[in-house]
Amino acid sequence: MRAAVTGGGPGGLYAAALLARRGHEVTLWERNAPHDTFGFGVVLSDETLGGIESADPEVYAALSAEFVRWDDIDIVHRGRLLTSGGHGFAALGRRRLLEILHERCTGLGVDLRLRREAPDPAALAASYDLVVAADGVHSATREALAEHLRPTVTTGRCRYIWLAADFAFDAFRFEIAETEHGVMQLHGYPYARPSPDRHPSTRPSGPQNDSGSSTVIVEMREEVWHAAGFDLCDETESAARCAKIFGEALRGRALRGNRSAWTAFRTVVNERWSYGNTVLLGDAAHTAHFSIGSGTKLAVEDALALADAVGAAPGDVPAALAAYEEARRPAVASTQRAAAASMRWFEGLAGYTGQPARQFAFNLLTRSRRVTHDNLRLRDARFTRSVERDFGCPDAATPPMFTPYRLRGLTLRNRVVVSPMDMYSAVEGVPGDFHLVHLGSRALGGAGLVMTEMVCVSPEGRITPGCAGLYTDEQAEAWHRIADFVHTSAAGTALGVQLGHSGRKGSTRVMWEGIDEPLPEGNWPVAAASPLPYRPGLNQTPHALTEPELAGIRDQFTASATRAAACGFDLLELHCAHGYLLSGFLSPLTNRRTDAYGGTLEGRLRFPLEVFDAVRAVWPEDRPVTVRISATDWAEGGTTEEDAVAIAAAFAAHGADAIDVSTGQVVADERPEYGRSYQTPYADRIRNALGVPVIAVGAISSWDDVNSLLLAGRADLCALARPHLYDPHWTLHAAADQGYDGPAAPWPAPYRAGSRKPPTGKG
Repeated sequence: MRAAVTGGGPGGLYAAALLARRGHEVTLWERNAPHDTFGFGVVLSDETLGGIESADPEVYAALSAEFVRWDDIDIVHRGRLLTSGGHGFAALGRRRLLEILHERCTGLGVDLRLRREAPDPAALAASYDLVVAADGVHSATREALAEHLRPTVTTGRCRYIWLAADFAFDAFRFEIAETEHGVMQLHGYPYARPSPDRHPSTRPSGPQNDSGSSTVIVEMREEVWHAAGFDLCDETESAARCAKIFGEALRGRALRGNRSAWTAFRTVVNERWSYGNTVLLGDAAHTAHFSIGSGTKLAVEDALALADAVGAAPGDVPAALAAYEEARRPAVASTQRAAAASMRWFEGLAGYTGQPARQFAFNLLTRSRRVTHDNLRLRDARFTRSVERDFGCPDAATPPMFTPYRLRGLTLRNRVVVSPMDMYSAVEGVPGDFHLVHLGSRALGGAGLVMTEMVCVSPEGRITPGCAGLYTDEQAEAWHRIADFVHTSAAGTALGVQLGHSGRKGSTRVMWEGIDEPLPEGNWPVAAASPLPYRPGLNQTPHALTEPELAGIRDQFTASATRAAACGFDLLELHCAHGYLLSGFLSPLTNRRTDAYGGTLEGRLRFPLEVFDAVRAVWPEDRPVTVRISATDWAEGGTTEEDAVAIAAAFAAHGADAIDVSTGQVVADERPEYGRSYQTPYADRIRNALGVPVIAVGAISSWDDVNSLLLAGRADLCALARPHLYDPHWTLHAAADQGYDGPAAPWPAPYRAGSRKPPTGKG
């Protein structure tokens, strides 16, 4: 097969070598000279190196002879140095990496056409059997085929510059500088071993190929970059100013550039990676933020997968390209999610600088969610134990999730919350035996707080005919029965009630008959902030509430809250999320009012705050009130992160004891960015911007994630929904899995015989 490769970076060169090694005729175009390269050091993981070793032992041997390896990460927080070990990095100079790959390609007969622009993508596709576009983040091939590949490129909020220092850091180093202009950060790592007169240690080891060198990346928010005047600096002045700002970290040494320029990170995503016989590879197909060291790693792994796919489908290029994309997409998507989390963390770095030093360090290390509490404990038990001790874990046997937490007069025995989940199983709003068993079993399951589903404040405020209510005495008696069971049979578990009104999303079928689908008959009229249907042409157009009607709904909330207090609920949550009535007032997408209850955020907050104040006034003083919000609508023109912080601040100022931070479900055309713990960054932002307690929700599924979020200071409580549907005793099992047998997760006496996993296997 005749293959063309455009782009002579590591990914393109390695793809060319692997294809040539399999007997294909390969031509590669690169417009730069052999030693022209941007950046300095390259980091590869052990996983990537294992793939290289298997595919091409000769390249692996050449790389291994050059690597600098180290285990430690140094984090400097306000002058205090903290070190975490056991991380395992390998790096070498980018120029040396290219030399090794050039030599390998030449030895395998690749036609390297350096200092040459590649032909037009269409011409290549017509002349070759396979075209590999490894032409980088600004890929001309991707742009030429944009109609078919449908790329999306988004730009980050920070500016950064790649520089180098002529000495080797002892470890991967992260340091912040809190300047008059704002927070700046340094990412540095060695890629060539220091001189032999340095004191011997277990830190960077590798070949003695020069006096030592390190990559140094300086990064800051766009507004800080402008305020500091870096937008007016050339490469030389930028390097000099960065060296001065981080003089202590650099030991007074200079920084140098290599055609270095300030840039904003561009995240590239393509709906398709190939068209016809042309396929994207590396940064042309996808990018992931440099803070997880992923660019070269992903490109090399792409090359490995592409060569394998071509080998598995000889002569069938379309099948090979489809197999390549199928094999790589999950790993790339996972990496991009982790990189996005890491990038957002650094974009919001100023919100974390006030954290205690060890918590800040733990937060940084776990920012991408790939390193977790349990994983870090395996890497560096001593460091992790020090973070646990600072958090309040009394001993090494007590995980963070099993420490108590106090909200007003209520002390929760642990940090696990059973999230509100609509069951759609009430009759005329009355919770029955199903609710008793559902909530009772989860209370017996060990969580610190069990929340009811959204309990509606009026018949017309129901979502479906199966929704529970608290607007009649009969309903109140049924809830009282459930509260009594929880308080007597699951002593120590708190029970919370979530009050809400469906707004424009009411009068629909129960979930399993068609979520958000209108009832086939028996509909009741719906009302909202503005006459905007949830889905035009399908859902009802709601009546826009008048001021007298708003006062009536406010009274319904207070009447339900009064009943809830008499039922014995320990906590009340006001539902201001997910597009229901109060949420509909908060979002600019659903509130188009021109009176005092619309317009600016202050106006949109007016009615939800009036309801909150009325509820707080009738709710017992010693019992907490929380508020659930949608921190983003996942839609253009909707609630922003800044709006969410302002909304949380307003409720906190009115006396909310915690903010339960969810997202979305406000408009039907939302585009959520799903993924593990995908909603927690919004809780994190609110907590660290305001110092307000938060409950984190959203695809938190493991006890390891709960511990990680708590220790990092991203949440105070963690609410889990589906895991508690799968396993009502999730909290008790999490305790057993971690070897914890303390008072924060007590097994009910009748269940204690089952507190150990049954033996498995034969014999």
